[in-house]
Formats: sequence, structure tokens, C-alpha cells
Amino acid sequence: KIIFLEGILILEDPRIRDLADIKIFVECDDDLRFIRRLKRDIGERGRTVDSVIDQYLTTVKPMYHAFVKPTKRYADIIIPNDYNHDVAVDIIKSKIMSILNPQSVL
Repeated sequence: KIIFLEGILILEDPRIRDLADIKIFVECDDDLRFIRRLKRDIGERGRTVDSVIDQYLTTVKPMYHAFVKPTKRYADIIIPNDYNHDVAVDIIKSKIMSILNPQSVL
């Protein structure tokens, strides 16, 4: 009964948005996104610091702000990815439970 779709551009397509019962955008600070990318690309992909910085500044960050970040306006819930978010998780859990068993919701 429940399908989870995930992806950085998932909220861009109105056909998908129209089918979704709940839309979630997980937001992350630019600096934290860069640090995660830097660590991953150097450690796992063997890239240089300069190449990661260049790609991030010329492509990744501008494309995020142009195409990904604007889709958060379509979200029902926006979750910051930098601290505890128990309340958001509880809301999502309640929504999922109401979809699975609508008779149990008061």
C-alpha cells in the first residue's frame, strides 16, 4: 500500500507530486553538503581537493539552488538534516499509519 520514492528531483515532476500522499524535503546546509561531498569524493573516488571544490562551485551548488532547492515549496514537511528531528518523524509515522489504517485515526 505504501511506496517510498527518493531522489533529489523527485518533487520536480507534478505527476509524482499529485500521486503522493505526503511529500518530504530533507534540507541540508550548503557547507555541510560541501564537506560531505569533499570527504566522499576524496576518500572514495580518489579526487583532488581542487577538483572537488571547482566542480562544487561551478556546477553542484548552482544547480542545487536552481533546480533542487526550489522544489521544497512542494513539500508537506521540510526536515533539517543537521539536528534531531523526532517531531517530524512522529508526524510522518502518524500519516503513514493513517494511510495504512484509516479507521484507527480519530
